[in-house]
Amino acid sequence: MILTATSLQELPSIAIQLLSHAGDQKIFLFHGDMGAGKTTLIKSLCEALGVTGSVTSPTFAIVNEYKGSSAKIYHFDFYRLKSQTEALDMGAEEYFYSGNYCFIEWPEKIPDMLPAHYISISLKVLNDDSREISVEKI
Repeated sequence: MILTATSLQELPSIAIQLLSHAGDQKIFLFHGDMGAGKTTLIKSLCEALGVTGSVTSPTFAIVNEYKGSSAKIYHFDFYRLKSQTEALDMGAEEYFYSGNYCFIEWPEKIPDMLPAHYISISLKVLNDDSREISVEKI
């Protein structure tokens, strides 16, 4: 599935489409260059799941936890990891298999730890306001 966002105002409806497309799958991997909009899209997904508080990138904390209307949501940013061992040491796999939503930025930093099934989302910058969002169920 390929979606195009031409403004931030479209993200809430795109988030709903993504969650509907995912069905029971709760692991989402986000790919894209720095500044492509991964965290911005995750904010919209969290809002669609009932998060009312602030959603920010866990760049230094590695993981942020949010409360949705019916479940916990874990938001990971593995950009600063030096090795997969750091993710293992923090117990990332326990989060992945918790049954809760996991939104993972920079999953390429932990290739050997990824679950077998997930939703892969790739964001490509088309121009300052537009993004192409490619979605694949794995």
